[in-house]
Amino acid sequence: MTGRKQNESDKSATVDGAPVAPPCAMAIFGAAGDLTRRLVVPALYNLACAGRLPDAFRLVGVDLAQQSGQDWAEGLGETMQQFVTRGGGEFSADHIDRNAWRWLTQRMSYIQGDLTDPGLYDRLGAHLEELAQTGKTGGNVIFYLAIADRFFARAVAGLGASDLTHETDGQWRRVVIEKPFGHDLASAQALNAEILKTLTESQIYRMDHFLGKETVQNIMALRFANGLFEPLWNREHIDHVQITAAETVGVEHRGKFYERTGALRDMVPNHMFQLFSMTAMEPPISFDADAVRDKKAEVIQAIRPLTPPEALRNAVRGQYDAGTVSGNKVNAYRYEPDVAADSVAETYVALKLEIDNWRWAGVPFYLRTGKSLKSRQTEIAVRFHQAPYSLFRGTDVERMHPNWMVLRIQPDEGVALAFAAKRPGPTVRLETVQMDFAYKTYFDTAPSTGYETLIYDCMIGDATLFQRADSIEAGWQAVQPVLDAWTEHAPDGFPNYGAGSDGPAGADALLARDGRSWRPLS
Repeated sequence: MTGRKQNESDKSATVDGAPVAPPCAMAIFGAAGDLTRRLVVPALYNLACAGRLPDAFRLVGVDLAQQSGQDWAEGLGETMQQFVTRGGGEFSADHIDRNAWRWLTQRMSYIQGDLTDPGLYDRLGAHLEELAQTGKTGGNVIFYLAIADRFFARAVAGLGASDLTHETDGQWRRVVIEKPFGHDLASAQALNAEILKTLTESQIYRMDHFLGKETVQNIMALRFANGLFEPLWNREHIDHVQITAAETVGVEHRGKFYERTGALRDMVPNHMFQLFSMTAMEPPISFDADAVRDKKAEVIQAIRPLTPPEALRNAVRGQYDAGTVSGNKVNAYRYEPDVAADSVAETYVALKLEIDNWRWAGVPFYLRTGKSLKSRQTEIAVRFHQAPYSLFRGTDVERMHPNWMVLRIQPDEGVALAFAAKRPGPTVRLETVQMDFAYKTYFDTAPSTGYETLIYDCMIGDATLFQRADSIEAGWQAVQPVLDAWTEHAPDGFPNYGAGSDGPAGADALLARDGRSWRPLS
């Protein structure tokens, strides 16, 4: 473990100028599940390697599976080693630091039980109290709900009934909830109402791992720390914005989930709207968590409501057919495990949205996300207005490619700026050139699953990158007309795009009628 200042207590120790997290326990519900193995525990390991976890830290696994704490730790270790050997996961490393892993496993314990059983919470409470009494956690606890969303309210109610969420004597209790936060507006409102019976809003940390990506966090720095960009960030200079989250993977073994969810519910009110809000929000008065979240909620609430005809016209859905992705043959969605042979669940969605405020009036925001596409690519692309043609009489104005600023979220995090330059020669011939900033070139970036920043922020009580109830409900309010319209009108022609393509033709038509086109998936 490196990076921590020596000869200091955890309370005053720092890593790269940031404080080491305070003493605490993290109790993970769903400890034997896929999310814990693939993302949460690898993120904690990375934090341990970076020296950001306190010595007074304990990790408590909670799950129905019958096993010991040692069994749980050994199983997690095997999964971590598989990531190193085989690759393919969010966790990327060429080896496991044995000292850091031993440090973490020495702090692991496990409690078996059914989260619908009140006795589980009593046993968990007794264990947490024992850890606190022996000075191993400071009495602070994070309850991480890495469980199916249908159990969120039940788990929170169980914690409350056993008095595990009560904060006293400076000790804090926080609950992390993974998406999805509801399946429509009504269910999101019901979930928020239910968990707020037990918790205060300040205790709830709604997790969206997209916000752990460096480029997402850099959006605010790019906009608000540079006099070069913020004056141009408005309708006077920007023609439109494209936000893309394209995946090469299909639904794999998530057929049951996707059949009841679909791409719109899975991605748009959470991931996509978080990228949207950070791109379009007004400047906050400070980087205080509530100040930032006020502005994010405000811009989502300003999305122009869609009438039923507009919902059908401005939203495109697709479902992938058989094809080839990265040289590998891919089955049609309807042939995936646990998928109905006549399924109408969408694996692709494209939307056109507009914002009713002074800054963005008349500027369309185009969002698209899908499975089994040509490439894995998440980006925010801002297209600026075209320069006047009158200065360039006699030149091929069709070669005057517009200016783009592209914020790449994954896989190659960075920022690119495309602009026109004169080619060498006796005549004025314009060519598009590109300035490119890549994080890996300028900074020594540590391995990351995207969860490290968010878990650390939860430990220190910084809610800036977490969603608030009003933002969640505003997002569902914006997409509810689309959900309603699609319920009333069955899709035509599913499947309607081949695996390994850029998506359905309808998505191209969505922009073409405005005289625009999508940036190609590279």
